[in-house]
Amino acid sequence: MRRTYLFLLLLLLSVVTLFLNSCATLPGREPLQVTVAGIEPLQGQGMEVRMRVKLRIQNPNESSIEYDGVSLKLEVQGKTYASGVSDVRGTIPRFGEAVIEVPMTMSTMRLAMQAFGMMQEGKAPEKLKYKLTGKLGGSTFGSVSFATEGEFDTSALSADTRALVAP
Repeated sequence: MRRTYLFLLLLLLSVVTLFLNSCATLPGREPLQVTVAGIEPLQGQGMEVRMRVKLRIQNPNESSIEYDGVSLKLEVQGKTYASGVSDVRGTIPRFGEAVIEVPMTMSTMRLAMQAFGMMQEGKAPEKLKYKLTGKLGGSTFGSVSFATEGEFDTSALSADTRALVAP
């Protein structure tokens, strides 16, 4: 009798946990709108560049999103340039927005290798494709992933700046 009771209790807890984790991925849920609101330099160590990235996250849904931690990854031209994590907690209100700050780290060696690769191609690309992906760690309703991507037009840069990328 006790085993049956314990088994039913564990089964009920498992079903409730699955239900709560699936709420964040319901089909009617709109994706979060994420934009970079600002970037500030941070003190780094010898072979790294550190920055604080401020993300403006808009929630176009009818329910608020509680988060407990955030992770980010920045790719440029399909290659990882920077990543970061923060144990920040908070709530993005329903039909509301919040600004979340995440420290990110970029390896200067990785940056140098990718710049060298561009130089080997003979000229600087006119457009750089970027993709920022991340995840808001879930507290009650599971994690919520987000992504934003676009292109940076390097033709707007001065000839001196473009010369730094080209051979």
